[in-house]
Amino acid sequence: MRVEVINPHGFCAGVTHAIKLALSLKGVYCLHELVHNEIVVEGLKRRGFRFVEDIEEVPEGATVLFSAHGVSPQVKAAAKRRNLKVVDATCPFVERVHREARAFAEKGYQVVVIGNENHAEVKGILGEAPNAIVHTDLPATPTPTTYTSPLGVVSQTTMNADDVKAKVEELKVGYKVETMAQVCNATKERQDAVKAFKGDALLVLGSSNSSNTKRLSEVASCPTFRAGNMEEVRSLDFSGVNTLGVTSGASTPEEFFNEVIAYLEKL
Repeated sequence: MRVEVINPHGFCAGVTHAIKLALSLKGVYCLHELVHNEIVVEGLKRRGFRFVEDIEEVPEGATVLFSAHGVSPQVKAAAKRRNLKVVDATCPFVERVHREARAFAEKGYQVVVIGNENHAEVKGILGEAPNAIVHTDLPATPTPTTYTSPLGVVSQTTMNADDVKAKVEELKVGYKVETMAQVCNATKERQDAVKAFKGDALLVLGSSNSSNTKRLSEVASCPTFRAGNMEEVRSLDFSGVNTLGVTSGASTPEEFFNEVIAYLEKL
């Protein structure tokens, strides 16, 4: 079996920044998973990090690390009220989406967020525009007729770029739309690289709860496998695969990627 490494892959700049911040700390609380990767999270737990899902779980006066996915203004206010020492690892691209959603809301626009309403990133964005409507039904489907035009449209940064574009075009049919809806550059570059791969099958390395990892599987034109650790990799059957492409989500460590490549090349 021939193994083809697909580039770019692995850590994006936002994840690199978040992990660098985390490694400068010791034994602090982290609100949500820093990034959606089991290997990274387990490594931080071994360093004494404690992960919580609610800011109220952090003891008053303690240090809290905000994840790369960002948090709402309400969470920031709660942290200030509890005298927490905040270290903010929010991805700069996510911060930009927050600013855009807030600006649209201040103009009186109906804010539409293209993304998964249960994802930490979207929950943070919704804090900037509490009356926003979230579109999770992608690719494009018929749009409700209850909107008040104009619309201000933003997107979760780790969605399928083609789906986001299709949804925006759909909304433009019936409404005046101002939009900054786009996935981040790293997400699009990785998706484009996968689309260009013409082999027999694709292996995407990353955790099952990673949005950008899921999207890589979606855009592939060949059968795909996903694995988040070596145990999962070893359980996969590559029978009949002559050329296997290997890529990884934007929160997947390069050490794991290299370990998988070495394993595959010995098969």
